[in-house]
Amino acid sequence: MGQNTKPNKPLVTHIYTADPSAHVFDGKLYIYPSHDLDHDEPSNDNGDQYKMEDYHVLSMDDMNSPVVDHGEVLHLKDVPWASRQAWAPDAAYKNDKYYLYFPARDKDGIFRIGVATGDNPAGPFKAEENYIPGSFSIDPAVLVDDDEKAYIYFGGLWGGQLEKWQTGSFVDDAEGPAPDAPALGPIVAELTDDMLTFKSEPKEISIVDEDGNPIVAGDEDRRFFEGPWVHKYNGLYYLSYSTGTTHKIVYAVSENPQGPFVFKGTILTPVIGWTTHHSIVEFQDKWYLFYHDCEFSDGVNHKRSVKFTELTYNEDGTIQTIDPYPEEK
Repeated sequence: MGQNTKPNKPLVTHIYTADPSAHVFDGKLYIYPSHDLDHDEPSNDNGDQYKMEDYHVLSMDDMNSPVVDHGEVLHLKDVPWASRQAWAPDAAYKNDKYYLYFPARDKDGIFRIGVATGDNPAGPFKAEENYIPGSFSIDPAVLVDDDEKAYIYFGGLWGGQLEKWQTGSFVDDAEGPAPDAPALGPIVAELTDDMLTFKSEPKEISIVDEDGNPIVAGDEDRRFFEGPWVHKYNGLYYLSYSTGTTHKIVYAVSENPQGPFVFKGTILTPVIGWTTHHSIVEFQDKWYLFYHDCEFSDGVNHKRSVKFTELTYNEDGTIQTIDPYPEEK
């Protein structure tokens, strides 16, 4: 199905899509978004309006080609452990297989992370019987490093329940750190060679300023909220994420895939809609930022559309800040 693929226009308009994880497999670009359902119920801070039930895969031969929707590749009804809310996914390739990682609430309403496997980047995917042991929260993102080690990054505050896990177990009424205390970071774990379980105990990533001081919870322009993504550029690891309440995509850099990461700046200024969630990918010698907004739905928070734009590095490795609505200035 052909769609307008000009930058800053929705990739597809026949369904609502969000949280795009973009990857190059077999020389083609594949995008793994979540699929927003079209409904008219109210929004809340717990994210109950985000009722997503299934996943589609989109692909493009190049940045000017039509976008192909490969249809539903996994549905919650085929995930034995899950009850609802199939939120932001990611995909990875290793062992001649494709892996789809996704969060959903288990039968107790606690977010866990599941994995499904397939033989084709366009799906379909078959979910494992159980969620990844020891997994929690939302927004999985996987980096298969140059040495074939694979790392999964995850976590999100509020509806994503990350602050409820500070003791190592789920505490339903837990609150986040005090404003002057170090902010909660995303979680990282190395994956086993079969990509199905954690090889190492999940640990929190430290995000610090240029002087090595932790970013504090009250610093809402810089602190982690949700949507971690890690990519490599010139041998360095770039952790990017959403700040949530201030609606920015920001980034930090490290020489180690597990951090600590040094905060560097803003990649994307706020989009229309409350959430912001992205991925960064190199394709055909250019770098691209995939993201979503609610422009197509006139600002309805749970009716989002995936877009993309080119991303530019400065000579020192920093990333130029992107305005999502440049033509309106």
